Amino acid sequence: MGIPLLDLQAQYLSLKPELDAAVLGTMASAGFIGGPKVKEIEASIAAYCGTKHAVACGNGTDALFLILAAMGIGKGDEVITTPFTFFATAEAIAHVGAIPVFVDIEPGTYNIDVTKIEGAITPRTKAIMPVHIFGQVVDMDAINEIAARHDIEVIEDACQAIGATYKGRRAGSLAKAAAFSFFPSKNLGCAGDGGMVTTDDDAIAATVRKLANHGSSRKYFHDAMGVNSRLDAIQAAILLVKLPHLDEWNAQRRAGAAVYDELLGGTGLELPVARSYGECVYHLYIVKTPKAAAVMDAMKAEGIGTALYYPLALHEQEVFASREDIPKRALPVAESCDASTFALPCFPGITRQQQETVVRVVKEALAR
Repeated sequence: MGIPLLDLQAQYLSLKPELDAAVLGTMASAGFIGGPKVKEIEASIAAYCGTKHAVACGNGTDALFLILAAMGIGKGDEVITTPFTFFATAEAIAHVGAIPVFVDIEPGTYNIDVTKIEGAITPRTKAIMPVHIFGQVVDMDAINEIAARHDIEVIEDACQAIGATYKGRRAGSLAKAAAFSFFPSKNLGCAGDGGMVTTDDDAIAATVRKLANHGSSRKYFHDAMGVNSRLDAIQAAILLVKLPHLDEWNAQRRAGAAVYDELLGGTGLELPVARSYGECVYHLYIVKTPKAAAVMDAMKAEGIGTALYYPLALHEQEVFASREDIPKRALPVAESCDASTFALPCFPGITRQQQETVVRVVKEALAR
């Protein structure tokens, strides 16, 4: 048998009775949209993250879009973000009419390089949107200090980082608002798409909720142009079953990462760097090498799951590279990652034996 990049089947089987009961109970209730399960997961996520509000929505992309829209960020405004993340981050900025301004990343953490943010601020800058990439929180004190001096907002893209901490606080509670994704492969995933906005700001929470419901706060009455972005009750019920296990699953990911750190030292691979100010939750364990293609081919030949994260930086994607309004600047660290950074299996429940197999194949491929 091979080794998957993520073993969702094993996760399901470990919780099968509870998950099946949650799904069937929702089916029997015929309450598919909204209702008590959605309210319960909102309250549970708010309590988990340590925020006043959590507002459910259809997916992580919508969560980002809804925050931007609720803050009034729109046409011609600039939002500083990272070029090394999933497309949705910059896509949400573009969809509200704003301009994504890309700042280079740090080696090792792959997070936005905080020291380069201030140099990208202009009179049109309205927000900074750091991404806690691969489950490690960005240095948020430094970002919040910059934002406060320039009177701009900070939005956490925490879609890959639920449960990650920064100086004792959880991702999702470190800025004016934050977005989470519950895509099935996330550390806390449902059985389809799902998202959440967390915030302490009453006005943002109310506006996000209204915009996600067709711009309506009262049924059939609309005072804004919104969208249809809902977390359905079945997904909420699934998340409620999984949430109590999240911290243990994240601990298992950290344990798996420690094994790779031990076994891959001295191989020439660039290994992920974990900052001491908090706990990374290793949504993915990412390594970097110019030999990425050859190593990945060897892994796939042995039935070992892997994938590039990411094959092309966002500022190099055609849809953004062709735009004259996006500032063009050298982003050498991000560009050095093109087709060179890939994931090793590092999921809850992975065994040391499985990891030793992965490491053997990787080392053999690097030695060729």
